[in-house]
Amino acid sequence: MREVTIISGRMNPRIDPHLEIWHWEIPLYLFLGGLAAGILFFAALSFLLNKEDRFSTAVRISPFLAVIAIFIGLAALLLDLNHKAYFWQLYTTIRLESPMSWGAWILMLVTPLSLIWSAIHINSIFPSWEWKGFLKQLEIFFVKYKKWIAWAMLFSSVILGVYTGILFSAFNARPLWNTSILGPLFLVSGLSTGAAMNIILSKDHAEKALFSRIDLGLIGIELFLIVHMFMGFLASTQVQIDAARLFLGGHYTAAFWVLVVGMGLVFPAVLEILEIKKYKIPAAVPATLVLIGGLMLRFIIAYAGQESRWLY
Repeated sequence: MREVTIISGRMNPRIDPHLEIWHWEIPLYLFLGGLAAGILFFAALSFLLNKEDRFSTAVRISPFLAVIAIFIGLAALLLDLNHKAYFWQLYTTIRLESPMSWGAWILMLVTPLSLIWSAIHINSIFPSWEWKGFLKQLEIFFVKYKKWIAWAMLFSSVILGVYTGILFSAFNARPLWNTSILGPLFLVSGLSTGAAMNIILSKDHAEKALFSRIDLGLIGIELFLIVHMFMGFLASTQVQIDAARLFLGGHYTAAFWVLVVGMGLVFPAVLEILEIKKYKIPAAVPATLVLIGGLMLRFIIAYAGQESRWLY
């Protein structure tokens, strides 16, 4: 018989120093939530600026994809839950200090708004579609208050985009996540992926060109926030410095700087600049790279954050 003295529980699976509880479902959910937020933001903004006819894809067509993204994201989130039958308890209370409570309630608002917005533009995809009876009366009612719906969708999409980053940053126990930069970073990334999706779906050259310029500006902001995030880590405590080193020589270095920064931000920015300079660059190429980069950003931050830890 061998005697073992247990002085810590860290040898057990899913215990510090390598907390590995969130798998692919969470970063996928955050990516799709950010994508939906970006699409709905530009749909509402374009309508409020009286650009509905000029940017018909952004206003009328892309929101259908946002609805699909929201439901797939919610399905991924449900898969991650250990007690799936009790998810409804999130809606029995409001906790202002809880990011998950904010997320649950903002999704409760965004989901019906996106469904209503898509329903009143369904003729854009199915020209022969016509609501009948009570549904027709509902359509008339929502069209009458379309401007108010757009304002609600604009503000709720911004909150949704910020929430996808705050969900991470609220975890003080993970030094990599414990930064206020993640909220703005994930919001800007979500807006960038939303603009990229409009580029892919649009058949109008002017609309593609405008969203390429918008996306280029968002990429610049995103790069600034990433640099600022690492500057903050390196000027902070030892645990934050160690967290930054996961990307500065650690085993996430290649994945982050190649897949996210290089392929997902810098290279698409170069292609979009060449496109603006009238070079023949297929607009879907940089847009697709932006989407891949946005997805990789969530996955890498999710997994690397679970490896960062406090020193004891």
